[in-house]
Amino acid sequence: MGIRSCEKWIGFISWKMKEGYSTNYQVKNMKKCQTLDLMKHMHVQVLPFFNRQTGGDSLIDFLVDFYFLTIYLFMREALPGLKKYKYSGVDHSLLSRYVLKPFYTNFVIKCFPMSMAPNLITLTGFSFVVINILTLLWYNPTLDVDCPPWVYVSWAVGLFLYQTFDAVDGTQARRTHQSGPLGELFDHGVDAVNTSLECLIFAASQNLGMGWKTVMVLFASLLTFYVQTWDEYHTKTLTLGLISGPVEGIVILITVYTFTAIKGGASFWAQSMFRTVGIPHYAFIPDYIYELPFNEWYMVQGSIVLVLNTVQSSINVIRARRTRGDRSRGALLGLIPFFFTWTLIPAYLYLNPEILYNHLVPFVFFAGLVNAYSVGQMITAHLVKLPFPYTNVLNLPLAYGVFDSAGPFLKETFGLGWPSALGGGVYQVAYLFCMLGVAVGVYGSFVVDVIVTICDYLDIWCLTIKHPWNEEEEAKKAN
Repeated sequence: MGIRSCEKWIGFISWKMKEGYSTNYQVKNMKKCQTLDLMKHMHVQVLPFFNRQTGGDSLIDFLVDFYFLTIYLFMREALPGLKKYKYSGVDHSLLSRYVLKPFYTNFVIKCFPMSMAPNLITLTGFSFVVINILTLLWYNPTLDVDCPPWVYVSWAVGLFLYQTFDAVDGTQARRTHQSGPLGELFDHGVDAVNTSLECLIFAASQNLGMGWKTVMVLFASLLTFYVQTWDEYHTKTLTLGLISGPVEGIVILITVYTFTAIKGGASFWAQSMFRTVGIPHYAFIPDYIYELPFNEWYMVQGSIVLVLNTVQSSINVIRARRTRGDRSRGALLGLIPFFFTWTLIPAYLYLNPEILYNHLVPFVFFAGLVNAYSVGQMITAHLVKLPFPYTNVLNLPLAYGVFDSAGPFLKETFGLGWPSALGGGVYQVAYLFCMLGVAVGVYGSFVVDVIVTICDYLDIWCLTIKHPWNEEEEAKKAN
């Protein structure tokens, strides 16, 4: 819709220029607008033309089109920043350095033909996670029952293949001379969506069920990915520490899935960890700690790692900005959008226990897309040197859901509130799926528009190689 909207508006601009109306509509060409003041005289000049061109579309359609035009032109203005793109990454992981990278370089990369585009490798790897999710929805949609052992093995294999394909796409890009900003954007976009999907698979492997435990796992995973991307935006470098989610985190998950299969099901993780490993119940160990099951100890461990990674990323950002002579306070404000979203999410789930305990899976899909959209905006801004994106339009339906559900709650608790327009029960479930549909549409439109715009500007294709590298021809050009 975005591209068609832009063409419609560019047609309007051309028409006004032919009529000599150029004071507020200065356009150097149809692909790069230097100055555009479409807001002035909008009601008088734009809306009548819009109605003639579209047969009287609604004002909402008009505003949506104007929104997409703004994005389109803003991107066009910033596209020259893509020419300055240069990937920068640091990986401190010992596991990656001494085990995984030699495996990828000496064996895995040789399995892919030179004609295969790097982004296609990334997408193929993601397809294994999609298969895992479909298996989960068939065997354990409630996240709290034991599956056949082979299901857990398939999750381990699928995640291993995803990690492997995701790791070698950069090597494939370098050896085919297809490295570029689109690859980083595509890679981060896929990783962002995978993060929430893997939360569901992990919850199913631990029999966490639909409830606050799964929500806590989702919060920790999405915060880790958001902070890592926020770190990269400000430091201009992707930094992976000694322990990171893309390396050690995934290896731990693969191990957990495999061990779950060996033990015959996820019920194993509901046992007391101390008792299972043979630690005596000493008097100084409180009962609630001694009886804490494996799956809750994982949360304790994950919380510690989450805090350490967040603090380390904050230090990286502050240090990088001070080195450049910038103030660090503005950078730290970039964490507010995430915590604003995560103020709404628990509030919505608390006010709607039907969603929390019976329809959490589609809500996790929605929350994952909200985070993926924020991350996608950050990566795009990083690539084309745009200001940090503080807004996320997908918070609006979530905020409305909270507002609508808060009225009856306040009325019942304090005697002062307002009636719910959505009501309860099936209508809240329907609204959840509407939110999910909006998220798919918004994020999908964003991804398609950004990919098409970048491909058009750089004269490349996304999933195939448009200009194969020819060493002899390049040598002749150099001479």
